[in-house]
Order: sequence, then structure tokens, then C-alpha cells
Amino acid sequence: MVFVNTSLFIFKESNTFFKLLSEKLKALIKRFNVFKFNYQSVLKEGLIALVICLVGGLLAGLILGKMTYFLEIIPGLLVIIPGSIGLRGNIYGSFSSRLNTNLHIGTLSPKFQKSSILIDNSAAAIILTLLISLFLPIVAIIICIIFNFEIANFVDFILISVLAGIVSTFIMLPVSMFISLKSYENGWDPDNITTPLIAALGDLFTLPSILIGIFIVFFLDNEIVKIVILAILVLIIILSFIYALFKEGEIKKIVSESTPVLLFTSCLGIFSGGFINNSSAILLNNPTLLTLIPLFSGENGNILSILCARLSSALHSGFIDPTLKPQKNTLHNFAIMFIFAIFILPVMTLIVYVSLLLIGVEPLNFIEMLSIIFISGIIVVSIMVLAIYYLSVLSVREGLDPDNIVIPLSTSLTDLASMVTLTSVAIFILSVAIL
Repeated sequence: MVFVNTSLFIFKESNTFFKLLSEKLKALIKRFNVFKFNYQSVLKEGLIALVICLVGGLLAGLILGKMTYFLEIIPGLLVIIPGSIGLRGNIYGSFSSRLNTNLHIGTLSPKFQKSSILIDNSAAAIILTLLISLFLPIVAIIICIIFNFEIANFVDFILISVLAGIVSTFIMLPVSMFISLKSYENGWDPDNITTPLIAALGDLFTLPSILIGIFIVFFLDNEIVKIVILAILVLIIILSFIYALFKEGEIKKIVSESTPVLLFTSCLGIFSGGFINNSSAILLNNPTLLTLIPLFSGENGNILSILCARLSSALHSGFIDPTLKPQKNTLHNFAIMFIFAIFILPVMTLIVYVSLLLIGVEPLNFIEMLSIIFISGIIVVSIMVLAIYYLSVLSVREGLDPDNIVIPLSTSLTDLASMVTLTSVAIFILSVAIL
């Protein structure tokens, strides 16, 4: 809750700065006649949220940079980390987006009151977290076997993932609910701040949750006990999933629509992890790139999750029609994403560079780092704004709720695109620098 309270404090105290920034942007925007809607609140709220998210992403990156010992003694762990990080953002980003939609259309009160909407959404988020936490290591094991990657003990590997999912649930569920309801109650548009903040929380708490899972497994130190505990947890997860599928109401719709998407996005996350694992020789010897991975992919996902939430609410309310050709208001939202990226990417570079110096790690040359981050970021945003729009439109046309579909898909696709693009651009620029 300290992170949330700090976030809300920074949000309020930063209002003056971003009001001034938005006024400057207003003059520029009017000059080119780019926007004719309430861009000021979008820019102000979105930029504040994204700057706050940089802190969470940076801490996650620094934690990952210091996890080399565990990455070496638990082979295959690097394969599962991107999927685990994406899992929290996917599930709880969708959770908050559903709450936001209900808040916008008036079917949910911002007060902390017992309601079927909150109960069904919370239960679905817990079940999906446990289910995917079980699925992720199984897919990771298969990938490691296929590509001949070294892998840890199967029972330990699966148990670490499931325990990490349980630990993160106790943090992510109440915090996600608090951010959505309190932001709306305070007169802010939750679409502009909740998804990036929650994704940042997912980045921040995933790695410590995995570390807690590792410590618990090491503490057990008895193979039979670990097998029994894992069997009990698997039984609970399966029974909970079956219960959700047969129970009438919102929980059934959420679980049935979200599960196929989350299973698919989990596979994308594992492929991202496999790509990173295959580049581990480069990454483990380059703490700058290892630190950048969760921060860069997370912040790209945060920027684009704002687009997801805004498009979802606009499609639900009829403000945007699900046409194959993006309308004017959609293009305005695209432009905002590029403004976010142009502002955030250099700030990210500076923060990472200074942080590495402060902890005694020699970073890459600042110009090289800025080039890698900025070029990679613009490429990813350019690809993903269109991908997100058409995913949103097609889900509505097929009668599906974009809150359940688009955020998980876009987050995982963004993670994959970010990791592949960042690594490829880094290798290219560093190779040119050597020449």
C-alpha cells in the first residue's frame, strides 16, 4: 500500500508541473490542429502515471540484474520470468479495465461496498492467476526440452511458479481494486492511470514473489513433501477452474473468454523467455541490457495499455465505432501514445544510466543507450498501436469483451516485440560502435 499511497501523493503534487507542460503542448497541438478533445487530462494523468511506473520498472530491472545467482543455480528460470511478469499485468490490467468500464457506465460504485461485480471479478482474477501460474512452468519445461535448454527439477520449477502466483495475488488484487475505485472517486479518468500503474506493480512484485517461492521451495528441502504440496495445489486450481466454468454470472464469462487468450499469451511470454535465455551469454555479461529488459518492455506495455483501456471504454460507450478504418478520435489517441513515448524514452534512459552509476555498475555509453532505447521504443509503439486497434475492433465485432481480450494480448505482444526489438537493436548498435 506504500507504493499506492506514494503514487497518489506524487500524482497530486505533480499536478502543477504537468498542467504547465500540457499548456505548452496545447499551444503546439492547436498550431497543428491535432486534437479537438480533452487531451489535457489525458496527457497530464497519463504522463504522471507513466513517470511513476518508471520507478517500479526500474526497481524490477535492478532486482533482475541482481538475480544472476538464482538464474545460474535454477536453470530455465530466465525462460519463465517474462511470462510471469506479463501474467500479473495481463490479469490485473484486465481486472482494472473491467472495473473502469463498470464505473464509467454506472453499474459499479467507487465506494468499497460488497457487490456481485467486485466478487465475480475478484474470484475470476484469483482463479486465472493460479491457473496460468501452473500452465507457465509446464510450457517452459516443454520449450526447454525442445530447444535443449538446461532445466531445473520439474517439481521445484512448477512449485516456485505456483507459489509466486499465490504470493502476488495477495498484493495485486487489493491494490488493483484500490487504484481503480479511488482514482475514479477522486475525479480522475481511471483509463489513463490504472492500467499502467497496475502493470508497473506487476513488474515490481513479480520478481520478489518468485524469490519468495524459491526460498519456500529451498526451505522445504524434502522431495515427498514438495510433491504432496504441489498435488494439493494442482487439485485446488483444477476444481476452482471447473467451478468457475459451471457457475452462472460474470465469473463464467470472464474465465471462459480470458482463459484461451491467457494461455496463448503465456506461450508468447515463454517464447520471449526462450529468446532471452538463448541470449543469456550476452545478457548476463551486460547488466545494462539485463536491467533494461523489464523496464523497457514494461513501460512500452504501460503506454499501450492506456490506449487499450481508452479504446475499450470508447467502444463500450459508442464514442468510437468498430470500423476497419481508424476514425479521427482514434488517430488522436494514436498521436498521444507517440507523445508519451517521445517524452518517456529519454527519461527512462537517464534514470537507468544514473541508477546503474549509483549502485556501482558501469553502464553503456549514454548516447548508445539512448539510441537503443529510443529507436526500439518508437518501432514497438508504431507496430502496436495498429495491432491494438484492430484487436479491439475485431473483438467487438465478434461479440467479445475487449477488456477480457485486448489487454492480455497487447501486453504479451508488446513484451515479445519489445524484447526482440531491444535485443536486436542493441546488438546492431553495439556492433556498429565496435567498428
